[in-house]
Amino acid sequence: MLYSRRFVRSAVIEPGRAGAYLALFSEIGLVLLVATLAGVGVGYFVDTRLGTVPVFVMVGFLIGGSVGARAVYVLVTRFLATFDD
Repeated sequence: MLYSRRFVRSAVIEPGRAGAYLALFSEIGLVLLVATLAGVGVGYFVDTRLGTVPVFVMVGFLIGGSVGARAVYVLVTRFLATFDD
């Protein structure tokens, strides 16, 4: 990267943190996948019991997605808090 006096590098882009970013991004993907699939699975189970096929699957998808988004928010804020040290 070229040097510029006006460009100040933050700790987020320092070399040697590639492993931490790889772990964070893989965990984000897994959390979103598992939360969404769990919500859809529970919704499908409820739909088969009640006989209403798409209703609770969609509700489960939305609830699972929102739970996954909240978990990702917690992961990212905890990860970024480590740079404040």
